[in-house]
Amino acid sequence: MKYFFFSFVLLFFISCGNNNASAPAEPSAEAQPMTGQSGVKDEVSNPNIVQVAVKSKDHSTLVTAVQAAGLVDALSNAGPFTVFAPTNAAFEKLPAGTVEGLLKPDKKDALTDILGYHTYVGVLKAEYLSDGQKFEQVAGGHVTIGKKDGKITVNGSEIVASIPTSNGIIHVINDVLLPPSK
Repeated sequence: MKYFFFSFVLLFFISCGNNNASAPAEPSAEAQPMTGQSGVKDEVSNPNIVQVAVKSKDHSTLVTAVQAAGLVDALSNAGPFTVFAPTNAAFEKLPAGTVEGLLKPDKKDALTDILGYHTYVGVLKAEYLSDGQKFEQVAGGHVTIGKKDGKITVNGSEIVASIPTSNGIIHVINDVLLPPSK
């Protein structure tokens, strides 16, 4: 029986031989732009976290920060991720000049830490969150879930909307979460 299987596999590979004479030439590496997962164009599938955020007028500051930190590809990957996404108004609550300062290239590590503190690896659906739960974030540190009168909070900031995406879930919040001091 194993000889029959081996013969079948051998015959399959011989019959599927590659005739390069009629195959079109592959474009050179220089002709192909180097992009990560964010460069994949797909108008049929459900959008991922970054694609949803880009389309939200309330998250343009967050999108700018994700781009400045170089995290677009990471958050476009399969995940799954939970992102606690501060609105533009949340960023406006920070002291004047904070956002502009964090967007500077020499502050990329600090910005990455802050954004990583808003990201959990896994999907935390709102219906499964309960008071007192703690979750370790990508950048380290824990966030604490609160639940009172049907409202869910993360570190005291109310989750005002939850948006499922192809690679996780976005929980919209009205505050920027600041990671604990290292």
